[in-house]
Amino acid sequence: MRLSCADEMLLFNGCPGVVGLAAVFAGEPPDVDRVRARVAERWTGLERMNCLLDRPAGSSGTARRMPFGRAGGARWVVPGPFDPDVHVVLARHKLDDLWARSVDRPLADGAPPWRLHVVPDAVYGGFALALVAQHVLLDGRSLATLMRSLMDSPSAVRAAARPAPLSRSGLRAAGRELRVMTAAGQALPSPGRTYSSVAVSALSAQTVRAARRQPADGRGSTLNELLVGAVAGAVRDQYGPVRRWRQRDEPVFTAVPCDLRTRADPDELGNALTVVRVPLPVDVEDPVARLRACRTALAAVPARAAVHATVLFPAAEAARRTGPWVTGLLTNRGRHSCFAATATTAVKWPGGPSTFQGHALVRTVGLPPLHHPGTASFALTQAGDAVTLTVVCNLRPDDARRLADAVVTEFETWARTPTPSL
Repeated sequence: MRLSCADEMLLFNGCPGVVGLAAVFAGEPPDVDRVRARVAERWTGLERMNCLLDRPAGSSGTARRMPFGRAGGARWVVPGPFDPDVHVVLARHKLDDLWARSVDRPLADGAPPWRLHVVPDAVYGGFALALVAQHVLLDGRSLATLMRSLMDSPSAVRAAARPAPLSRSGLRAAGRELRVMTAAGQALPSPGRTYSSVAVSALSAQTVRAARRQPADGRGSTLNELLVGAVAGAVRDQYGPVRRWRQRDEPVFTAVPCDLRTRADPDELGNALTVVRVPLPVDVEDPVARLRACRTALAAVPARAAVHATVLFPAAEAARRTGPWVTGLLTNRGRHSCFAATATTAVKWPGGPSTFQGHALVRTVGLPPLHHPGTASFALTQAGDAVTLTVVCNLRPDDARRLADAVVTEFETWARTPTPSL
């Protein structure tokens, strides 16, 4: 089975490419055999969960070491159903330690590239089910769909919004988007040698509700808008205004993943996504003004993602059939930290309250992928009123904790900002 264009770009982008989502539940952990039985019942029939990456001869090793010239030879095969005893395991570490041990280590070859860890001792609850996978197999929306399907009463998935159709000026829009995609960006100040680090922080529900009322002169902000605005503030807090450390007059970009599933395929597993680059207003001093600037930039993201879905991706799929060099061309730009200094994604738990074998879901915790040296990834997950931030860095030691604390401070600043009385 041929890899999609998105699959190939993730496989050959030079990163470890591990993503994760943990569902945290109240109470004592169930027996691991009961978890294996549920997973076998719900996931064995899903072709994607049984897929094994078949690599060309001579391309042994991790995906980050595979040469571009062999990109066209990789394919998915289904040798048989996955083995629950291999794929569902009892974690030997706490959740934060599991994330730290997983983020920079691609899963071993020889089995479908995913594992479900039963974590007996989880912060913010009693235990967790933590799904870790290679990004080439599953995107973040897929992780949420799979975890929801394990619940006692799987709720219906809300239909995803169909990408907006292109207007008559679609070709001009595609040209503009290509220029933005290929424009040079500003990398974070280089720390020299880089280190991977992971930090998880819980945000107060009261703080998030108050922050969402900003800016006070509008409709309020979405979780995604708040995250991007907070990341802009965190970068400013840690590195100062860009005008102090940039070497070129270029913006700092964040990569915003966009789900391309439609009403016809809301539960599709795999990588049905694209990434849109959005400039971060790091040089704007006022936190509310930064948030307003981010909202303005993010307002254009759905239409820009539609350009990817309706023009750029079909063109890329057609072009890469001419030879494996196309994948290298498509991924080469993203191999530099200046392409996107950060990546930001916000994920809500699909459906309402959930239970697993009678245990109530209390929180979800994401694990965004580790990108190239000099970058940071931010994931904000929400389940009910519980909001959790995960930061993954390839920067200085412990930069993930420093950036996470700075993001939380941005939320608290917005929450304290007065709003006009009604």
